[in-house]
Amino acid sequence: MIEFFTTTNLGIALLILGQGLLILVPLLVALAFLLWGDRKIWAAVQMRKGPNVVGAFGLMQSFADFLKYIVKEIIIPDGADRFVFLLAPMISLVMAIVAWAVIPFNEGWVLADLNVAVLFVFAVSSFEVYGVIMGGWASNSKYPFLGSLRSAAQMISYEVSIGLIIIGVILSTGSMNFTDIVMAQKGEAGLLNWYWIPHFPMVFLFLISALAETNRPPFDLPEAESELVAGYQVEYSSTPFLLYMIGEYVAIVLMCTLISILFFGGWLSPVPGLPDGILWLFMKIVFFFFIISMVKAITPRYRYDQLMRIGWKVFLPISLAWVVLVAFFAQYGAFWGTYARWATGS
Repeated sequence: MIEFFTTTNLGIALLILGQGLLILVPLLVALAFLLWGDRKIWAAVQMRKGPNVVGAFGLMQSFADFLKYIVKEIIIPDGADRFVFLLAPMISLVMAIVAWAVIPFNEGWVLADLNVAVLFVFAVSSFEVYGVIMGGWASNSKYPFLGSLRSAAQMISYEVSIGLIIIGVILSTGSMNFTDIVMAQKGEAGLLNWYWIPHFPMVFLFLISALAETNRPPFDLPEAESELVAGYQVEYSSTPFLLYMIGEYVAIVLMCTLISILFFGGWLSPVPGLPDGILWLFMKIVFFFFIISMVKAITPRYRYDQLMRIGWKVFLPISLAWVVLVAFFAQYGAFWGTYARWATGS
């Protein structure tokens, strides 16, 4: 143990800590403004102003809400498992943040450039459901428990379709490294080289599955206020509730990032000749976050049986058939060779 704390190891540990904070701090700050934009979009659709008092144009409203949650009293229900009750929201937040360790923001800008980055994201994100289940069970109330069971079934169902969709991208690239996936979409044709063209149907399936995976409307059944009185979060208040909310929004932004990387070239410029960079990735993330916000504002909530039917009877067969189709063309190379010649004009 003493040998571990040498000057070299301590320097490496501090470097990793600094790199982690370099990802975490901008992410949380950006999350506050994305949440503000989310509320502004809902307000615009409903023809009202939204946040407009705290700070210029209400820009500081998210920070004021965060402060309010932090200073409020933490209330734990009688009969609840205190340790599990407090641990559950921490698991949801930590698992959502850890997944960002393998996300590249630019070429070489990644904390852990793993060859199995896709598997890492799946492994980590699958643990998020445990935070929901533990929170619903530890609350010692039937409504949170029902909400947590709904969430478990929902997240597992749509993780299957998301995994099959990503398999198609992996077959196209030949790698599970996110940097390799982005660089495989680089070419003289700009956005015509991106995977959104050959995988066009899967872009919509991935986006809808991401909404269900992150419990976003119209698939927010685990939190359906009219049916479950806010679901698995109903007994939470103050900081634990804030941790759940931050974890959920971090997962939403992660899904927007995955769509940008897998299908829309990540940090690559859509116009040939313009420099690539993190700004392009940020713009794509904001664009998909806007779409997700608009979906919440304009679509009614699905019934739970409709949600399950779409996941197992529609998305699963389609995504599985797509994997078989992509595997066939990847094996014989006819499709990708023809597409590459068309995209480059050769």
